[in-house]
Amino acid sequence: MNMQEIRAIAKTMDIKTSRMSKLNLVREIQTVEGNNACFASPGAADCDQNDCIWREDCLVASKKLAAA
Repeated sequence: MNMQEIRAIAKTMDIKTSRMSKLNLVREIQTVEGNNACFASPGAADCDQNDCIWREDCLVASKKLAAA
């Protein structure tokens, strides 16, 4: 999901998006939704939330962070 799409989701939740990274913005959305703010966190490869809308991006971001 690109940043424009993520910002659109955040806007519907009255989340201010300026200067927020993708990681922080997705985590803020997760928090507002009442979910764990787990996007790209360690252990994402073991995540069992197969229906999560962030899953694909999360797994990619998690691998990038682990390699850094």
